[in-house]
Amino acid sequence: MSETNQEYIVLSGARENNLKNVSLRIPKRKITIFTGVSGSGKSSIVFDTIAAESTRLLNENFSMFVRMFLPRVPQPDTDAIENLSMAVIVDQKRLGGGSHSTMGTITDISPILRLLFSRVGKPYVGPVNMFSFNDPQGMCPECNGIGRRLGVDMSKAVDMTKSLNDGAILLPDYGVNGWDWNMVLQSGDFDPNKKLNEYSDDELELLLYGKARKVKVDFAGKATNITVEGVIEKFTNKYIKQDVKTKSERTQKAVMPFISEGPCSSCQGARLSQAALSCRINGLNIAEMSAMEVGQLIGVIREIDDAVAAPVIKSLTERLQHLVDIGLDYLTLDRETDTLSGGESQRVKMVKHLSGSLVDVTYIFDEPSVGLHPRDVHRLNEILQKLRDKGNTVIVVEHDPDVIKVADHIVDVGPHAGSRGGTIVYEGSFHGLLESGTLTGSYMKRPLQLKHNCRQSSGKLPIKDATLHNLQNVSVDIPTGVLTVVTGVAGSGKSTLINEVFLSQHSDAIVIDQSAVGVSTRSNPATYTGIMDDVRKAFAKENKVNQGLFSFNSKGACEHCQGLGVIYTDLSFLDSVKLPCDVCEGRRFKDEVLEYKLNGKSIAEVLEMTVEQALEFFQLKEVMRKLQAMSDVGLNYITLGQPLSTLSGGECQRIKLASELHKKGSIYVMDEPTTGLHMSDIGHLLEIMNRLVDAGNTVIVIEHNLDVISQADWIIDMGPDGGSKGGQVVFEGLPSQIVHEEKSITGKYLDSNEK
Repeated sequence: MSETNQEYIVLSGARENNLKNVSLRIPKRKITIFTGVSGSGKSSIVFDTIAAESTRLLNENFSMFVRMFLPRVPQPDTDAIENLSMAVIVDQKRLGGGSHSTMGTITDISPILRLLFSRVGKPYVGPVNMFSFNDPQGMCPECNGIGRRLGVDMSKAVDMTKSLNDGAILLPDYGVNGWDWNMVLQSGDFDPNKKLNEYSDDELELLLYGKARKVKVDFAGKATNITVEGVIEKFTNKYIKQDVKTKSERTQKAVMPFISEGPCSSCQGARLSQAALSCRINGLNIAEMSAMEVGQLIGVIREIDDAVAAPVIKSLTERLQHLVDIGLDYLTLDRETDTLSGGESQRVKMVKHLSGSLVDVTYIFDEPSVGLHPRDVHRLNEILQKLRDKGNTVIVVEHDPDVIKVADHIVDVGPHAGSRGGTIVYEGSFHGLLESGTLTGSYMKRPLQLKHNCRQSSGKLPIKDATLHNLQNVSVDIPTGVLTVVTGVAGSGKSTLINEVFLSQHSDAIVIDQSAVGVSTRSNPATYTGIMDDVRKAFAKENKVNQGLFSFNSKGACEHCQGLGVIYTDLSFLDSVKLPCDVCEGRRFKDEVLEYKLNGKSIAEVLEMTVEQALEFFQLKEVMRKLQAMSDVGLNYITLGQPLSTLSGGECQRIKLASELHKKGSIYVMDEPTTGLHMSDIGHLLEIMNRLVDAGNTVIVIEHNLDVISQADWIIDMGPDGGSKGGQVVFEGLPSQIVHEEKSITGKYLDSNEK
């Protein structure tokens, strides 16, 4: 397309968050990548301005009735945005969905697989919904389609080596000479002196699982009918079928040790009715196909030779191929969506859009390389290019140099973060960026350097014979007192090894992951890190008043807005209006509180300070230490009063790190801490990790970033690939050795990037 015909999305005067009147032209039907340090304003342009306005305009096309059910999107603070097309936003929010939402249902592959079975499966069992575990027709009646059931843990319920008189039944209520124990004996069906392991099958069945039956017994000289049922049967009816959580706390405590969750005994965890499970294609039922890894399943589907099903098979293989192309061939269709990582969730969402046939759409991606090994980044790039070549505009917020390389147009935001950011420092081609002298451009040119003088470990923390998920009998030692980086492609078993197996043995470890730190608008960096307590004390001492006055959640709150700083007016089906409180003008405190000063500043002015400004303002030792920790993790630009609910995943992780930095002699586990970090900030992060190790801590990091891997004292590389082809330790040793390990994919990439 010649330059003269090029169309642009035109943005004028954007002022959301820290943006300083930004005006921009983004070429349509091209890949535009936004780069810049964390907090520079990339997301404010892409998500809070372009995506927000596109969504708002789209929602306005619906009727007022429909709009009542849609999320409300406020109009962004900007002069104008022109030439917008519909936006599809692919973010990193984890896919929730509970136990009924699986990989197959979320990607719409399961409905097609059900159609296939309803048409060509033998024997024929009925329509499509007979194969759905979310439909009453298809779900297993025993577990309601969940595949798991609470049941009695038999190893804890009965002791087979004892007789009834010796107390073989360990369940509560069955103590020797107790009421329920007596009822069992009164029935006259059992020899009280015979060990349970000597009972015949029929006797054991009657004792444990016998259905309720009337038995005549002699009760104080009178013949009386009593109801007797099997021990396990009675316990199940009393505590499992009538949800145990509805019982008193005391009862729960007594019975919970005897209850465990296991696969449903009827469907063996397949979730479906027996009829659905009896229907097969080439010897496999739908549950067996759903439990296969996608890479394997695609071959099985291609072998189905049936003219009737040809269009269904074509559609299925196409969608499964998309999953393979994007590097998710190790997942299975029955994998529950809430067990996927942020990066996996994002790639699953991409697959949904790849199957669509919309064109002239704006696709907006938030760091799509998260959770991807360098080997798989080219697959991601191919997808971005495919979407562009269909005639779509692709906008990406990204830090990974290998993704930035495929941009048709780059917008670098900066120069720094927070109040020192919010301007455009470069627009143009990739080659131009390298010569631009911006922070991003300079770091893109820096070569990778392997660490050669590695620390010696002071001991080891062994993991023995781990077999969880895809781990293949893994035994490995985690060295103590050094920085260990655990690497490997997505699905190789890194997270299972560290986050599940290792942490279950070392529950005292400090875990720093990407989960949200707070969703309330009332929690902020000052309250989360504990700075606020010291600040309140200092204000109270200086002004000789109660410290509760300096809390907007307590006595000091503006009475008009209850300390929220804003008033919400609900206008039913129109957007609810959020206006600054006209009494406190958004400051959250009563006027009288703002009269009290500390070094000339009110409490509201202190909360408006950035970490950087607060460091210059405060002299209090404890406050300075906490502020310095936030500054060290690259959060200089956030304000003390910013609601935690507005922080990104990477920022959440760093604020957790800041609040844990002062501990000594501990084990730290970090899960992809470089998420959301610019190349220039990764250096800071490495300094912090090294400082933690130097202070006597053991630091274990799960990471794909080559800069971090190259600076490890010890590397544990999982693989060789993902899923069933992974789960083994491919390499353990020093960075300088991994580059020579033939089997290590990570080693190859480290080697090729070291100049």
